[in-house]
Amino acid sequence: MKPITSVSAPVLKRSLSRVVAFSLVEVTLALGITAFCLLTVFALLPVALKTQQASIQQTTANTIISQIVADLGAALRLPPEQQSKQFNLHGHWAAQLHPDTICFAKDGTFVPNSTNQPCTDVFVAVVTYLEPPTETTSLADVAVAWPASAVQFNQTTGQPDFSKAAGVVETFSAINR
Repeated sequence: MKPITSVSAPVLKRSLSRVVAFSLVEVTLALGITAFCLLTVFALLPVALKTQQASIQQTTANTIISQIVADLGAALRLPPEQQSKQFNLHGHWAAQLHPDTICFAKDGTFVPNSTNQPCTDVFVAVVTYLEPPTETTSLADVAVAWPASAVQFNQTTGQPDFSKAAGVVETFSAINR
């Protein structure tokens, strides 16, 4: 009797011409396209960072303006001889030719005792009081510029020159009594 043996399937050998793979031209083309895309993305990074920085500074300037307008609203009820509690603003509403200037740090915090002093910090706020107040409304123009060292002031009128500032945010405020 013969032993039972299993019949194995023939081993298939593939020829080298039938092996599935990428050619050298295809790999080179794929690397070129990938390099072009990465280069484009990296080229956009400086623009994105600059835009983000400008956005941060504008947001900080808007926060500063909001604080100043709130302080002006609270100071409107004070007697003429007193200054506002937060920023030491005079609130003289066109009784004086020179506007009030206030210095703020990089994070938007008020620099104590900086009202109407030369400013070397990041932000400078200029509060210009418009027209004498009426019985119901007082008007002010509030501008915040950065860097503070770029803002020059006219010695006779006290008006600021924002032409060399990197950025300026300005608002008109009508404060009701």
